[in-house]
Amino acid sequence: MKKDLTVTSKDSLQTTDSEYVKLVSLISDVWEKARGNAVLAVNTQLLEANWQTGRYIVEFEQQGNVKAEYGKQLLTNLSKDLTRLKGKGYSRSNLFNMRLFYVRFPKIQTLSGQLTWSHYLELLKCDDPLEMQFYMKECIKEGWRVRELKRQINSSLFQRLALSTDKEGVLALAKEGHRVMTASDIIRDPYVLEFTGLPQQKQYKETDLEKALKTNMEKFLLELGRGFAFIGRQYVIPIGSRRFKVDLVFYHAILKCYVLIDLKRAEIKHSDIGQMNLYLNYFKNEICQPDDNPPVGIVLGARKDELLMEYALQGIDNQLFAARYQLYLPNREELQSQLDKLLDNSQK
Repeated sequence: MKKDLTVTSKDSLQTTDSEYVKLVSLISDVWEKARGNAVLAVNTQLLEANWQTGRYIVEFEQQGNVKAEYGKQLLTNLSKDLTRLKGKGYSRSNLFNMRLFYVRFPKIQTLSGQLTWSHYLELLKCDDPLEMQFYMKECIKEGWRVRELKRQINSSLFQRLALSTDKEGVLALAKEGHRVMTASDIIRDPYVLEFTGLPQQKQYKETDLEKALKTNMEKFLLELGRGFAFIGRQYVIPIGSRRFKVDLVFYHAILKCYVLIDLKRAEIKHSDIGQMNLYLNYFKNEICQPDDNPPVGIVLGARKDELLMEYALQGIDNQLFAARYQLYLPNREELQSQLDKLLDNSQK
């Protein structure tokens, strides 16, 4: 969004001459664009230099130039000599990452100038190439900053999404990123809400969780996924002489529908499903516009009984889901192990 221009002359008199204001705006835009292009060009050159450095190291090794004890000291020796010649930036760990950068991305055409070297350093921490491809696609598509990318990797987003699909779905996830096409595509189980700062074992109220999510709305939206816009908290639903309240209401720009979230600090009960179904029917009849799609309801609890939820959700026409949340980061190794089993079993 452009700011309104108020131009002041040497004599400290403001001028409202539209042509002059337009001139100032045009020149300002030229330099803003130039600075952006300069940053992009510098970043592209830096990525290429890091990639070429890694390539030279790998090719030197593959040509048999690395032998015995000398081979073990290659990166150390390079670090000392390059630091002496060029200054800082050539530590052994940096050279190791540059080498790994080339090994993981052997084709320079696959690199994206939209990502910085700091982004790639986080991506290189992914051992699984499918996982790395997924985060790279999502990072470019969503414009994640490094901090956001780091959180998504730490919260095992790829594993959580992948475990809800089959082998073909996992491969598509890695190749195309997470595509939101239907209401079920926005469901994650579990959601990871570690940023709330609430203790895992101690007592807290649902309102505490609700307030913590509101306070950390930017992070919560990142966890919810792409396309969510916050509408309100404790949204009032008047029915007859009674007033009900939905904990959180969002609008999903991609699915073009309202998304209602009810928070439960303990296990989700069958009555919670019926209550959400009531909210959805109200929204469908009273709130949704003709061009809106039917609303989506998510009951989010600390635990859920799969069989109980299966029976509770049977026969409901509305798009209603029960999902778990965790107040701590999931066990990454356990999730990866489950994913590996899924991929192995699908090959048999």
